[in-house]
Amino acid sequence: MGEAAVDDGTSEVKAPDGGWSWAVLFGCFIITGFSYAFPKAVSVFFEELIREFDVGYSDTAWISSILLAMLYGTGPLCSILVNKFGCRPVMLVGGLFASLGMVLASFATSIIHIYLCTGVITGLGMALNFQPSLIMLNKYFSEKRPLANGLAATGSPVALCCLSPLGQVLQYEYGWRGGFLILGGILLNCCACGALMKPLDPPKTSETPGIENTPDDGNKKAKPKPKPKLLDFSVFSDLGFVIYTVAASIMVLGLFVPPVFMVSYAKELGNEDTKSALLLSIMGFTDIFARPTCGYIAGLQWVRPRCVYLFSIALIFNGTTDLVGSLSKDYTSLVVFCIFIGISYGMVGALQFEVLMTVVGTEKFSSAIGLVLLLEATAVLIGPPSAGHLLDSTKKYMFVFLLAGVEVVVSALVLAICNLLFIKKKPEAPETATKNGETVQEKEKNHSSTPPIEEPHKADGNPEKKAEDIMKDPREVETVLKDKDEQNKNITCSPDTKL
Repeated sequence: MGEAAVDDGTSEVKAPDGGWSWAVLFGCFIITGFSYAFPKAVSVFFEELIREFDVGYSDTAWISSILLAMLYGTGPLCSILVNKFGCRPVMLVGGLFASLGMVLASFATSIIHIYLCTGVITGLGMALNFQPSLIMLNKYFSEKRPLANGLAATGSPVALCCLSPLGQVLQYEYGWRGGFLILGGILLNCCACGALMKPLDPPKTSETPGIENTPDDGNKKAKPKPKPKLLDFSVFSDLGFVIYTVAASIMVLGLFVPPVFMVSYAKELGNEDTKSALLLSIMGFTDIFARPTCGYIAGLQWVRPRCVYLFSIALIFNGTTDLVGSLSKDYTSLVVFCIFIGISYGMVGALQFEVLMTVVGTEKFSSAIGLVLLLEATAVLIGPPSAGHLLDSTKKYMFVFLLAGVEVVVSALVLAICNLLFIKKKPEAPETATKNGETVQEKEKNHSSTPPIEEPHKADGNPEKKAEDIMKDPREVETVLKDKDEQNKNITCSPDTKL
Protein backbone atom coordinates (compact mmCIF):
# COMPACT_ATOMS: atom_id res chain seq x y z
CA MET A 1 0.00 0.00 0.00
CA GLY A 2 1.08 3.56 -0.59
CA GLU A 3 1.50 6.23 2.00
CA ALA A 4 -1.74 7.49 3.55
CA ALA A 5 -2.94 10.98 2.75
CA VAL A 6 -2.74 12.76 6.07
CA ASP A 7 -4.95 15.70 6.93
CA ASP A 8 -2.47 18.20 8.32
CA GLY A 9 -5.13 20.52 9.68
CA THR A 10 -3.55 23.65 8.29
CA SER A 11 -5.79 26.66 8.07
CA GLU A 12 -4.38 27.71 4.67
CA VAL A 13 -6.71 25.24 2.93
CA LYS A 14 -9.95 27.12 2.39
CA ALA A 15 -13.16 25.28 3.25
CA PRO A 16 -15.07 24.63 0.00
CA ASP A 17 -18.56 25.06 1.56
CA GLY A 18 -19.95 23.13 -1.41
CA GLY A 19 -19.22 20.50 -4.04
CA TRP A 20 -17.73 17.40 -2.39
CA SER A 21 -18.59 18.97 0.99
CA TRP A 22 -22.13 17.61 0.62
CA ALA A 23 -20.80 14.06 0.18
CA VAL A 24 -18.77 14.51 3.36
CA LEU A 25 -21.88 15.84 5.09
CA PHE A 26 -23.84 12.74 4.01
CA GLY A 27 -21.15 10.45 5.42
CA CYS A 28 -21.09 12.40 8.67
CA PHE A 29 -24.91 12.16 8.76
CA ILE A 30 -24.78 8.34 8.65
CA ILE A 31 -21.91 8.05 11.13
CA THR A 32 -23.57 10.40 13.63
CA GLY A 33 -26.76 8.35 13.35
CA PHE A 34 -25.01 5.09 14.18
CA SER A 35 -22.88 6.61 16.94
CA TYR A 36 -25.66 8.24 18.95
CA ALA A 37 -28.74 6.19 18.04
CA PHE A 38 -27.18 2.76 18.46
CA PRO A 39 -26.67 2.96 22.27
CA LYS A 40 -30.33 4.02 22.58
CA ALA A 41 -31.74 1.53 20.06
CA VAL A 42 -29.93 -1.43 21.62
CA SER A 43 -32.05 -0.88 24.76
CA VAL A 44 -34.87 -2.63 22.84
CA PHE A 45 -33.07 -5.93 23.57
CA PHE A 46 -32.64 -5.25 27.31
CA GLU A 47 -35.77 -7.11 28.49
CA GLU A 48 -34.72 -10.26 26.65
CA LEU A 49 -31.14 -9.97 27.91
CA ILE A 50 -32.43 -9.65 31.47
CA ARG A 51 -34.36 -12.92 31.08
CA GLU A 52 -31.52 -14.64 29.21
CA PHE A 53 -28.72 -13.89 31.70
CA ASP A 54 -30.82 -13.30 34.86
CA VAL A 55 -29.47 -9.81 35.53
CA GLY A 56 -31.00 -6.48 36.65
CA TYR A 57 -31.69 -3.15 34.98
CA SER A 58 -28.40 -1.69 36.16
CA ASP A 59 -26.49 -4.58 34.58
CA THR A 60 -28.05 -4.09 31.14
CA ALA A 61 -27.64 -0.31 31.43
CA TRP A 62 -23.88 -0.91 31.44
CA ILE A 63 -24.10 -1.96 27.78
CA SER A 64 -25.17 1.51 26.67
CA SER A 65 -22.78 3.13 29.13
CA ILE A 66 -19.74 1.22 27.89
CA LEU A 67 -20.71 1.99 24.28
CA LEU A 68 -20.88 5.70 25.05
CA ALA A 69 -17.77 5.55 27.25
CA MET A 70 -15.76 4.08 24.39
CA LEU A 71 -17.22 6.68 22.04
CA TYR A 72 -16.08 9.41 24.41
CA GLY A 73 -13.11 7.92 26.27
CA THR A 74 -11.08 6.99 23.20
CA GLY A 75 -11.12 10.61 22.02
CA PRO A 76 -7.36 11.24 22.51
CA LEU A 77 -6.53 7.96 20.76
CA CYS A 78 -8.67 9.00 17.81
CA SER A 79 -7.01 12.42 17.72
CA ILE A 80 -3.54 10.86 17.62
CA LEU A 81 -4.53 8.37 14.91
CA VAL A 82 -6.19 11.06 12.78
CA ASN A 83 -3.19 13.41 13.08
CA LYS A 84 -0.89 10.50 12.21
CA PHE A 85 -2.72 8.64 9.42
CA GLY A 86 -5.60 10.89 8.34
CA CYS A 87 -9.37 10.55 8.70
CA ARG A 88 -10.17 8.11 5.90
CA PRO A 89 -7.93 5.15 6.95
CA VAL A 90 -9.01 5.50 10.59
CA MET A 91 -12.69 5.42 9.64
CA LEU A 92 -12.27 2.35 7.43
CA VAL A 93 -10.69 0.41 10.29
CA GLY A 94 -13.34 1.72 12.67
CA GLY A 95 -16.14 0.40 10.48
CA LEU A 96 -14.62 -3.10 10.60
CA PHE A 97 -14.37 -2.97 14.41
CA ALA A 98 -17.96 -1.76 14.80
CA SER A 99 -19.27 -4.67 12.73
CA LEU A 100 -16.99 -7.27 14.31
CA GLY A 101 -18.15 -6.39 17.85
CA MET A 102 -21.84 -7.01 17.11
CA VAL A 103 -21.09 -10.26 15.25
CA LEU A 104 -19.07 -11.60 18.18
CA ALA A 105 -21.74 -10.47 20.66
CA SER A 106 -24.31 -12.67 18.94
CA PHE A 107 -22.38 -15.70 20.28
CA ALA A 108 -22.17 -14.37 23.88
CA THR A 109 -22.83 -16.74 26.80
CA SER A 110 -22.81 -14.12 29.59
CA ILE A 111 -23.47 -10.44 30.11
CA ILE A 112 -19.69 -9.91 30.43
CA HIS A 113 -19.26 -11.06 26.83
CA ILE A 114 -21.84 -8.46 25.76
CA TYR A 115 -19.87 -5.79 27.63
CA LEU A 116 -16.64 -6.72 25.86
CA CYS A 117 -18.01 -7.25 22.35
CA THR A 118 -20.87 -4.76 21.99
CA GLY A 119 -19.51 -2.25 24.51
CA VAL A 120 -15.76 -2.23 23.96
CA ILE A 121 -15.18 -3.45 20.38
CA THR A 122 -18.23 -1.91 18.72
CA GLY A 123 -17.83 1.22 20.84
CA LEU A 124 -14.21 1.60 19.73
CA GLY A 125 -15.22 1.15 16.10
CA MET A 126 -17.87 3.85 16.36
CA ALA A 127 -15.40 6.19 18.05
CA LEU A 128 -12.93 5.71 15.19
CA ASN A 129 -15.71 6.82 12.83
CA PHE A 130 -17.47 9.54 14.79
CA GLN A 131 -14.62 11.86 15.70
CA PRO A 132 -12.87 11.85 12.27
CA SER A 133 -16.20 12.55 10.55
CA LEU A 134 -16.66 15.68 12.67
CA ILE A 135 -13.11 16.79 11.95
CA MET A 136 -13.68 16.45 8.20
CA LEU A 137 -17.00 18.31 8.45
CA ASN A 138 -15.19 21.16 10.19
CA LYS A 139 -12.61 21.28 7.38
CA TYR A 140 -15.12 21.21 4.52
CA PHE A 141 -17.48 23.87 5.93
CA SER A 142 -16.86 27.37 7.26
CA GLU A 143 -19.58 29.86 6.35
CA LYS A 144 -22.27 27.14 6.33
CA ARG A 145 -20.81 25.24 9.28
CA PRO A 146 -23.68 25.78 11.80
CA LEU A 147 -26.21 24.52 9.27
CA ALA A 148 -23.91 21.63 8.31
CA ASN A 149 -23.57 20.64 11.96
CA GLY A 150 -27.35 20.73 12.36
CA LEU A 151 -27.90 18.58 9.27
CA ALA A 152 -25.21 16.09 10.26
CA ALA A 153 -26.64 15.83 13.78
CA THR A 154 -30.01 14.98 12.23
CA GLY A 155 -28.54 11.55 11.48
CA SER A 156 -29.03 10.59 15.13
CA PRO A 157 -32.85 10.90 15.23
CA VAL A 158 -33.25 9.51 11.72
CA ALA A 159 -31.24 6.43 12.67
CA LEU A 160 -33.17 6.16 15.94
CA CYS A 161 -36.48 6.17 14.06
CA CYS A 162 -35.18 3.33 11.89
CA LEU A 163 -33.09 1.26 14.31
CA SER A 164 -35.59 1.15 17.18
CA PRO A 165 -38.47 -0.51 15.27
CA LEU A 166 -35.96 -2.54 13.25
CA GLY A 167 -34.48 -3.92 16.45
CA GLN A 168 -37.96 -4.82 17.69
CA VAL A 169 -38.71 -6.70 14.45
CA LEU A 170 -35.36 -8.48 14.51
CA GLN A 171 -35.93 -9.52 18.12
CA TYR A 172 -39.32 -11.08 17.27
CA GLU A 173 -38.14 -12.77 14.08
CA TYR A 174 -34.62 -13.92 14.96
CA GLY A 175 -34.15 -13.35 18.70
CA TRP A 176 -31.55 -11.07 20.19
CA ARG A 177 -28.68 -13.17 18.78
CA GLY A 178 -29.92 -12.97 15.22
CA GLY A 179 -30.68 -9.28 15.71
CA PHE A 180 -27.13 -8.57 16.86
CA LEU A 181 -25.71 -10.48 13.87
CA ILE A 182 -27.80 -8.51 11.35
CA LEU A 183 -26.98 -5.20 13.04
CA GLY A 184 -23.31 -6.10 12.72
CA GLY A 185 -23.74 -6.39 8.97
CA ILE A 186 -25.52 -3.04 8.82
CA LEU A 187 -22.63 -1.35 10.63
CA LEU A 188 -20.32 -2.22 7.71
CA ASN A 189 -21.82 0.83 6.03
CA CYS A 190 -19.45 2.85 8.23
CA CYS A 191 -16.64 1.76 5.89
CA ALA A 192 -18.49 3.21 2.91
CA CYS A 193 -18.93 6.49 4.77
CA GLY A 194 -15.23 6.55 5.61
CA ALA A 195 -14.38 6.23 1.90
CA LEU A 196 -16.18 9.55 1.30
CA MET A 197 -13.76 11.47 3.54
CA LYS A 198 -11.39 12.70 0.84
CA PRO A 199 -8.58 14.90 2.23
CA LEU A 200 -8.61 18.49 1.03
CA ASP A 201 -5.95 19.35 -1.54
CA PRO A 202 -3.67 22.27 -0.63
CA PRO A 203 -3.86 25.34 -2.90
CA LYS A 204 -1.56 25.06 -5.94
CA THR A 205 0.39 28.30 -5.52
CA SER A 206 4.00 29.23 -5.04
CA GLU A 207 3.37 29.51 -1.34
CA THR A 208 2.00 26.11 -0.42
CA PRO A 209 0.88 25.14 3.08
CA GLY A 210 3.77 23.73 5.06
CA ILE A 211 6.38 25.90 3.26
CA GLU A 212 7.39 29.28 4.54
CA ASN A 213 9.04 31.54 1.95
CA THR A 214 11.59 34.01 3.28
CA PRO A 215 13.44 36.63 1.21
CA ASP A 216 17.22 36.46 1.13
CA ASP A 217 19.10 38.56 -1.47
CA GLY A 218 16.15 38.33 -3.85
CA ASN A 219 15.94 34.53 -3.62
CA LYS A 220 13.30 32.52 -1.73
CA LYS A 221 14.34 29.75 0.60
CA ALA A 222 11.83 27.05 1.44
CA LYS A 223 11.60 26.47 5.19
CA PRO A 224 9.35 23.56 6.20
CA LYS A 225 6.90 24.27 8.99
CA PRO A 226 7.00 22.07 12.08
CA LYS A 227 4.67 19.08 11.98
CA PRO A 228 1.43 19.45 13.95
CA LYS A 229 1.34 17.87 17.40
CA LEU A 230 -0.39 14.52 17.68
CA LEU A 231 -2.27 15.79 20.73
CA ASP A 232 -2.24 19.49 21.58
CA PHE A 233 -2.74 20.11 25.31
CA SER A 234 -2.41 23.87 24.91
CA VAL A 235 -6.21 24.06 24.53
CA PHE A 236 -6.44 23.89 28.32
CA SER A 237 -4.91 27.37 28.47
CA ASP A 238 -8.14 28.63 26.89
CA LEU A 239 -10.59 29.45 29.69
CA GLY A 240 -13.55 29.12 27.35
CA PHE A 241 -12.51 25.55 26.53
CA VAL A 242 -12.18 24.67 30.23
CA ILE A 243 -15.66 26.04 31.00
CA TYR A 244 -17.15 24.13 28.07
CA THR A 245 -15.46 20.89 29.15
CA VAL A 246 -16.69 21.11 32.75
CA ALA A 247 -20.24 21.92 31.69
CA ALA A 248 -20.30 19.15 29.05
CA SER A 249 -19.05 16.59 31.59
CA ILE A 250 -21.91 17.45 33.95
CA MET A 251 -24.36 17.43 31.03
CA VAL A 252 -23.65 13.86 29.90
CA LEU A 253 -24.38 12.54 33.41
CA GLY A 254 -28.08 12.90 32.69
CA LEU A 255 -28.39 13.58 28.95
CA PHE A 256 -28.55 9.94 27.82
CA VAL A 257 -30.58 8.55 30.74
CA PRO A 258 -34.20 9.11 29.50
CA PRO A 259 -33.85 7.26 26.14
CA VAL A 260 -32.17 4.30 27.86
CA PHE A 261 -35.06 3.81 30.31
CA MET A 262 -38.00 5.10 28.26
CA VAL A 263 -38.91 1.75 26.66
CA SER A 264 -38.63 -0.16 29.93
CA TYR A 265 -40.78 2.43 31.71
CA ALA A 266 -43.50 2.18 29.06
CA LYS A 267 -43.50 -1.63 29.34
CA GLU A 268 -43.83 -1.44 33.11
CA LEU A 269 -46.93 0.74 32.67
CA GLY A 270 -48.52 -2.18 30.79
CA ASN A 271 -47.93 -1.15 27.18
CA GLU A 272 -47.07 -3.60 24.41
CA ASP A 273 -43.47 -4.04 23.32
CA THR A 274 -44.06 -2.56 19.86
CA LYS A 275 -45.99 0.35 21.31
CA SER A 276 -43.23 1.01 23.84
CA ALA A 277 -40.51 0.95 21.17
CA LEU A 278 -42.54 3.44 19.15
CA LEU A 279 -41.75 6.07 21.80
CA LEU A 280 -38.12 6.19 20.67
CA SER A 281 -39.30 6.69 17.09
CA ILE A 282 -41.54 9.58 18.20
CA MET A 283 -38.58 11.09 20.03
CA GLY A 284 -36.42 10.72 16.95
CA PHE A 285 -39.05 12.09 14.57
CA THR A 286 -39.35 15.41 16.42
CA ASP A 287 -35.58 15.49 16.78
CA ILE A 288 -35.24 15.32 12.97
CA PHE A 289 -36.84 18.73 12.49
CA ALA A 290 -35.31 20.37 15.57
CA ARG A 291 -31.65 19.84 14.63
CA PRO A 292 -31.49 21.53 11.20
CA THR A 293 -33.80 24.29 12.43
CA CYS A 294 -31.56 25.02 15.40
CA GLY A 295 -28.48 24.78 13.16
CA TYR A 296 -29.98 27.38 10.83
CA ILE A 297 -30.80 29.70 13.76
CA ALA A 298 -27.27 29.31 15.14
CA GLY A 299 -25.86 30.44 11.79
CA LEU A 300 -27.70 33.76 11.82
CA GLN A 301 -25.38 36.76 11.98
CA TRP A 302 -26.58 38.07 15.33
CA VAL A 303 -26.90 34.60 16.93
CA ARG A 304 -23.60 32.96 15.91
CA PRO A 305 -21.39 35.05 18.25
CA ARG A 306 -23.75 34.13 21.12
CA CYS A 307 -24.22 30.44 20.35
CA VAL A 308 -22.84 29.54 23.80
CA TYR A 309 -25.90 31.09 25.44
CA LEU A 310 -28.22 29.47 22.91
CA PHE A 311 -26.63 26.15 23.92
CA SER A 312 -27.33 26.96 27.58
CA ILE A 313 -30.99 27.63 26.78
CA ALA A 314 -31.19 24.28 24.97
CA LEU A 315 -29.77 22.49 28.02
CA ILE A 316 -32.23 24.19 30.36
CA PHE A 317 -35.07 23.16 28.06
CA ASN A 318 -33.82 19.56 28.05
CA GLY A 319 -33.43 19.38 31.83
CA THR A 320 -36.80 20.99 32.50
CA THR A 321 -38.45 18.49 30.14
CA ASP A 322 -36.96 15.62 32.18
CA LEU A 323 -38.22 17.15 35.43
CA VAL A 324 -41.76 17.61 34.14
CA GLY A 325 -41.78 14.31 32.25
CA SER A 326 -40.99 12.39 35.43
CA LEU A 327 -44.67 12.85 36.37
CA SER A 328 -45.90 10.87 33.34
CA LYS A 329 -48.24 8.04 34.34
CA ASP A 330 -49.83 6.86 31.07
CA TYR A 331 -48.95 6.34 27.43
CA THR A 332 -50.36 9.68 26.27
CA SER A 333 -48.24 11.64 28.74
CA LEU A 334 -45.19 9.60 27.68
CA VAL A 335 -45.83 10.54 24.05
CA VAL A 336 -45.94 14.25 25.00
CA PHE A 337 -42.78 13.74 27.06
CA CYS A 338 -41.00 12.17 24.06
CA ILE A 339 -42.08 14.98 21.72
CA PHE A 340 -40.60 17.69 23.93
CA ILE A 341 -37.49 15.74 24.82
CA GLY A 342 -36.96 15.10 21.09
CA ILE A 343 -37.05 18.84 20.42
CA SER A 344 -34.61 19.51 23.25
CA TYR A 345 -32.26 16.75 22.05
CA GLY A 346 -32.33 18.34 18.62
CA MET A 347 -31.27 21.69 20.02
CA VAL A 348 -28.47 20.20 22.12
CA GLY A 349 -27.23 17.90 19.34
CA ALA A 350 -27.06 20.70 16.77
CA LEU A 351 -25.11 23.04 19.05
CA GLN A 352 -22.72 21.05 21.22
CA PHE A 353 -19.91 20.61 18.67
CA GLU A 354 -20.62 23.90 16.89
CA VAL A 355 -19.90 25.66 20.21
CA LEU A 356 -16.66 23.71 20.63
CA MET A 357 -15.56 24.58 17.07
CA THR A 358 -16.28 28.24 17.81
CA VAL A 359 -14.30 28.16 21.07
CA VAL A 360 -11.07 26.48 19.86
CA GLY A 361 -11.04 27.06 16.08
CA THR A 362 -10.26 24.71 13.21
CA GLU A 363 -6.56 24.05 13.84
CA LYS A 364 -6.98 22.78 17.42
CA PHE A 365 -10.36 21.11 16.98
CA SER A 366 -8.98 17.60 16.34
CA SER A 367 -7.14 17.66 19.68
CA ALA A 368 -9.85 19.56 21.54
CA ILE A 369 -12.67 17.16 20.69
CA GLY A 370 -10.54 14.19 21.73
CA LEU A 371 -9.76 15.69 25.12
CA VAL A 372 -13.36 16.77 25.68
CA LEU A 373 -14.68 13.31 24.88
CA LEU A 374 -12.12 11.74 27.22
CA LEU A 375 -13.20 13.90 30.16
CA GLU A 376 -16.86 13.21 29.37
CA ALA A 377 -16.25 9.45 29.30
CA THR A 378 -16.14 9.17 33.10
CA ALA A 379 -19.47 10.95 33.39
CA VAL A 380 -20.97 8.70 30.72
CA LEU A 381 -19.87 5.62 32.67
CA ILE A 382 -21.45 6.99 35.85
CA GLY A 383 -24.74 8.32 34.42
CA PRO A 384 -26.94 5.41 33.20
CA PRO A 385 -25.59 2.79 35.68
CA SER A 386 -26.17 5.10 38.65
CA ALA A 387 -29.68 5.71 37.35
CA GLY A 388 -30.09 1.94 37.07
CA HIS A 389 -29.01 1.46 40.70
CA LEU A 390 -31.44 4.19 41.74
CA LEU A 391 -34.21 2.35 39.89
CA ASP A 392 -33.31 -1.01 41.46
CA SER A 393 -33.42 0.50 44.94
CA THR A 394 -36.52 2.71 44.61
CA LYS A 395 -38.48 0.80 41.90
CA LYS A 396 -39.71 4.20 40.65
CA TYR A 397 -38.76 5.70 37.31
CA MET A 398 -39.74 9.17 38.49
CA PHE A 399 -36.53 9.55 40.51
CA VAL A 400 -34.45 8.47 37.52
CA PHE A 401 -35.85 11.25 35.32
CA LEU A 402 -35.66 13.80 38.16
CA LEU A 403 -31.97 13.09 38.69
CA ALA A 404 -31.24 13.35 34.96
CA GLY A 405 -33.09 16.69 34.72
CA VAL A 406 -31.23 18.24 37.64
CA GLU A 407 -27.84 17.25 36.21
CA VAL A 408 -28.57 18.78 32.79
CA VAL A 409 -29.93 22.04 34.28
CA VAL A 410 -26.83 22.39 36.49
CA SER A 411 -24.58 22.03 33.42
CA ALA A 412 -26.50 24.81 31.66
CA LEU A 413 -26.11 27.14 34.62
CA VAL A 414 -22.36 26.43 34.85
CA LEU A 415 -21.88 27.17 31.16
CA ALA A 416 -23.92 30.38 31.07
CA ILE A 417 -22.83 31.90 34.41
CA CYS A 418 -19.11 31.15 33.96
CA ASN A 419 -19.13 32.65 30.46
CA LEU A 420 -20.86 35.78 31.76
CA LEU A 421 -18.43 36.18 34.65
CA PHE A 422 -15.09 35.11 33.19
CA ILE A 423 -15.30 35.46 29.39
CA LYS A 424 -15.52 39.21 29.01
CA LYS A 425 -14.79 39.88 25.36
CA LYS A 426 -12.89 38.29 22.51
CA PRO A 427 -9.55 40.00 21.74
CA GLU A 428 -9.68 42.47 18.92
CA ALA A 429 -8.03 41.74 15.59
CA PRO A 430 -4.54 43.24 15.07
CA GLU A 431 -5.90 45.52 12.35
CA THR A 432 -8.38 47.20 14.72
CA ALA A 433 -7.35 50.80 15.27
CA THR A 434 -7.34 52.54 18.66
CA LYS A 435 -8.71 55.97 19.35
CA ASN A 436 -5.54 57.76 18.34
CA GLY A 437 -5.50 55.88 15.01
CA GLU A 438 -2.53 53.65 15.88
CA THR A 439 -2.79 49.92 16.59
CA VAL A 440 -1.13 48.15 19.51
CA GLN A 441 0.86 46.04 17.09
CA GLU A 442 2.06 49.17 15.36
CA LYS A 443 3.15 50.70 18.66
CA GLU A 444 5.17 47.63 19.56
CA LYS A 445 6.92 47.68 16.20
CA ASN A 446 7.67 51.41 16.51
CA HIS A 447 9.48 50.83 19.82
CA SER A 448 11.27 47.71 18.61
CA SER A 449 14.98 48.17 18.02
CA THR A 450 15.11 45.37 15.43
CA PRO A 451 12.25 45.50 12.94
CA PRO A 452 11.08 42.17 11.45
CA ILE A 453 11.81 43.34 7.85
CA GLU A 454 15.11 45.13 7.47
CA GLU A 455 16.35 46.47 4.16
CA PRO A 456 20.11 47.22 4.06
CA HIS A 457 19.87 49.90 1.34
CA LYS A 458 17.47 52.04 3.37
CA ALA A 459 19.26 55.20 4.36
CA ASP A 460 16.53 56.71 6.44
CA GLY A 461 16.05 55.12 9.88
CA ASN A 462 12.81 56.94 10.53
CA PRO A 463 10.65 54.55 12.69
CA GLU A 464 7.46 55.98 11.25
CA LYS A 465 8.63 55.10 7.75
CA LYS A 466 9.48 51.53 8.85
CA ALA A 467 6.13 51.10 10.50
CA GLU A 468 4.44 52.30 7.33
CA ASP A 469 6.31 49.76 5.20
CA ILE A 470 5.67 46.91 7.65
CA MET A 471 1.93 47.56 7.83
CA LYS A 472 1.54 47.45 4.03
CA ASP A 473 -0.47 44.77 2.29
CA PRO A 474 1.62 41.54 2.01
CA ARG A 475 1.45 41.68 -1.78
CA GLU A 476 2.91 45.18 -1.78
CA VAL A 477 5.72 44.06 0.53
CA GLU A 478 6.54 41.19 -1.80
CA THR A 479 6.59 43.56 -4.78
CA VAL A 480 8.92 45.92 -2.93
CA LEU A 481 11.31 43.11 -2.07
CA LYS A 482 11.44 41.95 -5.69
CA ASP A 483 11.83 45.37 -7.32
CA LYS A 484 14.65 46.96 -5.35
CA ASP A 485 15.17 49.82 -7.76
CA GLU A 486 11.58 50.99 -7.45
CA GLN A 487 11.82 50.58 -3.71
CA ASN A 488 14.81 52.88 -3.47
CA LYS A 489 12.81 55.52 -5.29
CA ASN A 490 9.80 55.13 -3.06
CA ILE A 491 11.72 55.51 0.19
CA THR A 492 13.74 58.49 -0.82
CA CYS A 493 14.23 60.59 2.27
CA SER A 494 12.66 63.99 1.69
CA PRO A 495 10.20 66.15 3.64
CA ASP A 496 7.63 65.87 0.82
CA THR A 497 7.42 62.11 0.90
CA LYS A 498 7.29 61.66 4.66
CA LEU A 499 3.95 61.03 6.35
